[in-house]
Order: sequence, then C-alpha cells, then structure tokens
Amino acid sequence: MNIQEILNTLPHRYPFLLVDKVVEITEDGKTVAIKNVTINEPFFVGHFPEEPVMPGVLIIEAIAQTGALYILSKDEFKGRIAYLVGVDGAKFRGKVVPGDVLRLEVEITKLKKSAGIGQGIAFVGDKKVAECKITFMIGDAPKAEE
Repeated sequence: MNIQEILNTLPHRYPFLLVDKVVEITEDGKTVAIKNVTINEPFFVGHFPEEPVMPGVLIIEAIAQTGALYILSKDEFKGRIAYLVGVDGAKFRGKVVPGDVLRLEVEITKLKKSAGIGQGIAFVGDKKVAECKITFMIGDAPKAEE
C-alpha cells in the first residue's frame, strides 16, 4: 500500500498518521509497514528537545495502525473503523530517534465480526525496539453530516 491507499483505508491524518508505507500483507494475517522517523515530527519539539526520542506510546499506536490496515483491507471490513481497545504486555527495548526507519510487523491472530487480536513488534534495523499485544473493536465509520 502506498500513502494514498493508507489514507483511503485509515481515518487518521497528520499528525496522527504513523504509517508511511505497507510493504506486505498476507492472507494469514501478517502485515509489515514502515514509518520513517524524521526530525520534523511534531512530538520532537517537546519530547526531549536536546535528545529527541519517539514516545513509546506513539510506537504502540504505529503498531496498532499497522494491524488496523490488515483488518480494514479485508472485504468484509472495508469502510469500517478498527478502534484500539486494549494493549497488553507492552515492552520497550530501545529508543527510536530522528533518522530511524521503524519496521512494524503485526500478526492478527484472531478476527471476528466485531473484534480482533494481534501481536506487534517494532524494529529499527534488526533491533527489536518495542512489542505488544493489541485488541481491536471493529465498528461502523461515522457518517458524514449532510
């Protein structure tokens, strides 16, 4: 998926769209996406300006958006929203700084009509920097006002 396809799938917009490209989606639930981390990110202004570090909660959000892209790419969920409702076992193993390329690997392990569960890992190069279990509720997209 390129950025336009991501924008057509997720409701997120700047500054909360945290996936730049999807490089792989498999039928069995695995998605691999990329987030290019630049000094232009708005959170670096206040998150350790002298030594910028990407906030861990935003790495988790990037993992969740990657999982949501898998769910919302399925025909039965197109046009819906995958809300993040749970994060379990989050661990942070290294810092993410401007210039890093964050590789997000998510496997959706359970998917039903209204919920999904997955496991996500974030890497910089070959180094694991974060991991967590994520739970989604799948709902209807808000209707545009007429």
